[in-house]
Amino acid sequence: MDDKQYIHYRYNMDLADVALFRAIASAGSLSAAARQMDTTPMLVSRRLAALEAELGGRLFHRTTRSLSLTPEGEAFLPHAVALLQARDAAFDSVSSGASGLTGVLKITAPNVIGHSVVVPVVAELIADNPALRVDLTLSDGFIDIATAGLDVAVRVADMKPSDLIATRVADNPFTLIASPGYVARFGQPAKAEDLVSHPCIRLHAMDSWPFMHGGEAHRVRIGGPLSASTVDAVRAACIAGVGIAMLTYWDVHEHIARGELQRIVLADVEPLEVGVWAVFPTRNQMPARVRVFIDALRGRMNAGGDGEPKLPRRA
Repeated sequence: MDDKQYIHYRYNMDLADVALFRAIASAGSLSAAARQMDTTPMLVSRRLAALEAELGGRLFHRTTRSLSLTPEGEAFLPHAVALLQARDAAFDSVSSGASGLTGVLKITAPNVIGHSVVVPVVAELIADNPALRVDLTLSDGFIDIATAGLDVAVRVADMKPSDLIATRVADNPFTLIASPGYVARFGQPAKAEDLVSHPCIRLHAMDSWPFMHGGEAHRVRIGGPLSASTVDAVRAACIAGVGIAMLTYWDVHEHIARGELQRIVLADVEPLEVGVWAVFPTRNQMPARVRVFIDALRGRMNAGGDGEPKLPRRA
């Protein structure tokens, strides 16, 4: 779509059709989008056809069994997201006064941090803002937030701000852990090389663990009787005494505080530092509800007034 078409569309088309297009792209089918938009597949098909006619190109490849974006659809999607966010920002500018935040805040987050951190933050926001609605998707898989029509993704990653449209929320170093019972029976490693003599519990596709040594990245291959697909399973096995595990701090901080797990500090290496990030689909206007959510999340994940990360110090 060229600039003239975009300008014509922006000022002459119904934004409901833009929302419909994004819903189809997110849902992956006309029938699923119809259910999401509380309408019929026939009406969705007619409105999509009218939108494509107005834009002068097909937005989706459609067969009886599949639906996918055409190159034109892929090009139009970020414009659609920008238009809808501009609409939301306009509404926010006049409707978030005494009544508080409004609209639907759409978030995705990893399962563990989602349950332990995001849900309590969301609960407080809803209590303080009766007109706010929240749609929260918890998943350890990658979700394309632009296609899914989400406002923000909370992700655990080793990234720089330039990698994506993102802001760092909190530090989240990898942390070696074991149960007190395991340590009492088998002791604990003192150096990285000692890990080879201990049973290690690993996440799938993570057969080596990341450390820093002398300012450089260093990986240690590990082995053990159990690998699992989720953080929850690895953590539960570690609490049960199966072996040593490496997870990020925010995956285990509550269990360390309760004494169910204890940190293991190695003398010759330090855990790789990663972070909790908030990732956005566009650099354009950010709705007030997103800004307030990020501020609340950052506040919860960092210590009180001194602003220091709520993280354990190296022994």
